[in-house]
Amino acid sequence: MFDRVYIAEAKQRVGEQVTIAGWVVRTRDLAKIKFIVMRDRTGEIQVTVKNLDLYPKDGLGREDVITVTGVTLQSKIANAGVEFFPDGIEVVNKSKQPLPVDIAETSQSELETRLNWRFLDFRAPQTRAIFTIQNRLLATFRGWLTENGYMEIQNPCIISSASEGGADLFRLPYFEKEAFLAQSPQLYKQMCAISFEKVFTVTPVWRAEKFNTPTHLNEIRQMDIEQAFADDETVMKVLEKILVHMLDDVKEKCSEELKTLGRNLVVPKLPFKRVTYTEAIEMLQKAGEQIVWGDDFTKPQERKMMELVGEQAFFLKDWPAAQKAFYSMPYKEKPEVVHAFDCIYGGIEISSGTQRIHIPELLRERISKKGLHPENFETYIEAFAYGAPPHAGWSIGLERLTMIVTGKDNIRECCMFPRDRERLIP
Repeated sequence: MFDRVYIAEAKQRVGEQVTIAGWVVRTRDLAKIKFIVMRDRTGEIQVTVKNLDLYPKDGLGREDVITVTGVTLQSKIANAGVEFFPDGIEVVNKSKQPLPVDIAETSQSELETRLNWRFLDFRAPQTRAIFTIQNRLLATFRGWLTENGYMEIQNPCIISSASEGGADLFRLPYFEKEAFLAQSPQLYKQMCAISFEKVFTVTPVWRAEKFNTPTHLNEIRQMDIEQAFADDETVMKVLEKILVHMLDDVKEKCSEELKTLGRNLVVPKLPFKRVTYTEAIEMLQKAGEQIVWGDDFTKPQERKMMELVGEQAFFLKDWPAAQKAFYSMPYKEKPEVVHAFDCIYGGIEISSGTQRIHIPELLRERISKKGLHPENFETYIEAFAYGAPPHAGWSIGLERLTMIVTGKDNIRECCMFPRDRERLIP
């Protein structure tokens, strides 16, 4: 039944009898000929039915699943330059009509409706383009790091205490104890880096922040690295190289998807400009923004910074300690400032990182200054008591990066099954 070839291959095998399978996109009647446009994961083809006895007696509806056996022939009429002429058509499964969500190329339903019927929305050309690009970003991320000597690690997602402090944690019962969904793989990737030296992970993380904005979700995927014998500048250089490599790869291998989305992807030039936090505050103040040293940047201010810096991608570095996690390494001569950075791309923060504290006594001190209890982190702290080298790392938000690359305004479009304050299904 499924000894078939993909449509893209069938288009190349002109004159050969093959079987193709997929979904009905649309049908059309013209005098004594019926046309079926069908689709699979590799594209669309027009099936031209001249022998109407082959056409299903009950007709065909959009998204019906069919198999068609026949031959591909050259055509001056069809847009693709080929048509498929069938010897047999089999209906594998009928689709309910009408469809609850519009998946036509020229018209899409409201986002909430699309998310409610996500499995159907995946079949829409724009949605397929988004996740094809996201898949390429992930594959390139993994490939580049593996080729450059990084080991992929698997961190736990159920933890006993907050990864980074704060109250934005999802609590859950864990037998006789209380546990949490991990905010970050941070502590575990550090433990791995001080033995394996260069590691990376792709992992879900959860934050119980009560945001309801176009750039936030409560469950996201992070792409992280951690590297021993490294400081913040070392891993900033890795970040800019891998980001440009990922974007170059998308531009080369997802050109059709970018075209579907109407995107002209401009890849930033290396190296990225470095702007200190203090310089950024001064630039924004001169531009009339109400901000003082110690404040975090709002999303509009991040976009404003892109205009002021004049670069599509750049680093904001040397942050106030109060704005960063307890494990951020402070400057010796200025302990209120830490070796931390954000990467701004397309006017939005897509990544943040720091040089980590690898000295147990200093780590206990900084944990206490954050109002946390060092005894809750003893397993983590003890990891640095047995010959831990200096190390640093960063994290990229997969959905947020996808959002910038694909030009979408809402991060929910770039998450297969988004989780926010309102949405737990599908």
